Amino acid sequence: MVFQLKWGILATGWIAEKFTVDLLIDPTTRDVKDVSHVVAAIASSSGRTRAETFRIKVKAPSDCACYGTYDALVNDKNVDIIYIASPHSHHFQHTLECLYAGKHVVCEKPITVNAAQARILYQVAKERNLFLLDAVWTRYFPLSIQIRDIISNGEIGEVLRVIADTSMGEDVDDLWLEQKRRKVNLDLAGGALLEIGIYSITWIFQTMYHTLPVDKRQPPSKIMSHMVKYPKTGVDEDTTFIISFPTTTPINELSRTSHGVGMTAFPLASDPDQRGSAGPTVRIQGTRGEIQVFGMAFQPDRYKVIPLKIGDQSVEIREISCPFPAGGHGMFYEADEAARCVRDGLLESEVMPWKESVLIMEVMDNIRGQCDLRYPESVETTAFER
Repeated sequence: MVFQLKWGILATGWIAEKFTVDLLIDPTTRDVKDVSHVVAAIASSSGRTRAETFRIKVKAPSDCACYGTYDALVNDKNVDIIYIASPHSHHFQHTLECLYAGKHVVCEKPITVNAAQARILYQVAKERNLFLLDAVWTRYFPLSIQIRDIISNGEIGEVLRVIADTSMGEDVDDLWLEQKRRKVNLDLAGGALLEIGIYSITWIFQTMYHTLPVDKRQPPSKIMSHMVKYPKTGVDEDTTFIISFPTTTPINELSRTSHGVGMTAFPLASDPDQRGSAGPTVRIQGTRGEIQVFGMAFQPDRYKVIPLKIGDQSVEIREISCPFPAGGHGMFYEADEAARCVRDGLLESEVMPWKESVLIMEVMDNIRGQCDLRYPESVETTAFER
């Protein structure tokens, strides 16, 4: 029996388009036969016409409801779950509105602007028995799952260091000229850290924290950071941080510590020619070898496993390609996970559990605090504005 999940799409920007297109791809093209998806409703704050234009563009079915307000979407009884794709400055308010309306939620990353907001969302979801997912799509890729398994199996030994870079190579002058653009707008919680730096943090956490048994996972013991801000808007354009953990993975009786070096920037590029010429965007280094990940950190498509060469012994370097089926973007993997969790009555995904999501928000709070980056109170607030 195939479980079918009926989705509502809140907001109609670029990321919503990619997610919706992926939802409409036949699941069997990725060898998924237990769940399926229906786009039941779309809402745009710009009006119903914008929602209808979006529906046509993504080729959603003609019976998909189109709304000009988010209130109409969250109250649609034909919708099971809502995907929130608004600016992250609005995630807290929009997610609460959906939860109070009794809807399951998949909210784009970062789920909120700060950890205090995230804690409230998860508490409300728990009280109302609703599924809520921090939509860090990269975690659900087959590539990420394979890499986590390799680490957990001890193939590259104890992981002592991870280096992850998520930098876009954006045109700085263009961003400055378009100061209202979300990415550099303080009022919309812009900046490299929350926008793309979360992927560098994701790689650090999913390889050094999440690969441990749940009862062995410990929060970072120390965080250090440096930030360069846009002079005209005040958000960060370039941030680097070191996250230290009191453990390694797999855990060793030597009680070593480990650390991740994360980088993120708008004006710089992880992969200037987008062909991997600059090398891996992520390096996961263990005592018996390393894993190198190629492609943008949020959407990598191949990796290498390189054993440590000792003496004259020969080593076999494995290179694994993980293309996205049916021309998709990879967002259908997190949608499949959401469907299975809702089907099984789960409130959270073990791949991105609530506790870890809050911990990552605490790390970003710490980095912003060290570098004196604070958003307006209307963005940071934990008060629900009905």
